[in-house]
Amino acid sequence: MTYRIDRIDHLLGEGVRDKVYPGAVWAVGDTTGTRAHGTAGVLDPNEPDVPMQRDTVFDAASLTKIIALWASIGTLWGEGKLDLDAQLDTFWSEVDGHPLGAVTARRLLTHTAGVPLRAQLKNLYGIDPQDVRDGVLHEALHRPPGEAVEYTDRAALILGYLAEHISGQRLDQLAADRTWQPLGMSSTRFGPLPPEIAARCAPTEWDQVSGTHLKGTAHDFSARLLGGVCGIAGAFTTLDDLAGFLLHMLAPSASPGQSGFGPAWTSESLSTQTGPLLPVRGLFWHPAPGTAPADDIWVHYGFTGTGMWISPRQGRWAVLLTNKLYYTRDRQPLTEIRNAFRGLAFT
Repeated sequence: MTYRIDRIDHLLGEGVRDKVYPGAVWAVGDTTGTRAHGTAGVLDPNEPDVPMQRDTVFDAASLTKIIALWASIGTLWGEGKLDLDAQLDTFWSEVDGHPLGAVTARRLLTHTAGVPLRAQLKNLYGIDPQDVRDGVLHEALHRPPGEAVEYTDRAALILGYLAEHISGQRLDQLAADRTWQPLGMSSTRFGPLPPEIAARCAPTEWDQVSGTHLKGTAHDFSARLLGGVCGIAGAFTTLDDLAGFLLHMLAPSASPGQSGFGPAWTSESLSTQTGPLLPVRGLFWHPAPGTAPADDIWVHYGFTGTGMWISPRQGRWAVLLTNKLYYTRDRQPLTEIRNAFRGLAFT
């Protein structure tokens, strides 16, 4: 097995020069662990002498949906505590008598639940966390469940509440106890980060309130509104922690620790769960753009510029972490780099 390391370095270096992002870190590997890794650019353009490092901490953004929420839901499913196909109102009193009660966890995981497409938590429900929770769980559906595949952060927010209801733990503690600590993901945690860890965090978007780039505080507004912890976003992580997570997914026996979720959950999740509906979805994961079903390459992205890929059929995984939000919210330049990186990592 070979990797096009020189071409990956060149690709990511071009992204730095073109100001797609200040810097990036990457790794590719297989069932034996990390096979190659590298860095490009700097942590912060205002400090040009401080390069990106392998242990740079990144705002994971929507990768939180995988490393915290998906893993926790998989743990509860594997323990028989959650039936993905049971209507929520059959076991969750908070949604009994409300439209969400007719939805299943599987619908939420495939983005086919029909819940509203935008979070808009503060505008709709205010700033009290309990008011937000009540509003989200009691809101009318956007469309009938199973009618369409529509990505929405609300699905993750609801599943986060569900995981907390079933486990009796806050999501941050559940993820730490059942996934992060067992897998040795010692640099993964929800924010806001303490100063000593925030110092090695890649800054993201300019924040008008603080008058600086966000660093160690989640970029996602919903996560900030809810104190840093929710199913949508809010986790911070590092390259090596994500590499260990993906290794566990691909080859649990080779993993240094054992998470609460197992190979059955990975197999269930990395398979088409949306029937004839398009775009194709697994459970939170989706096929990588530009790939064929035979390639069996699945991906999840984060809005801040993060992404990770995995292919059980090829026995490979890859991680690319950037802080592209430092410059812009325009997705297209990073989309092109991501697709090219995936092509080099899985050929």
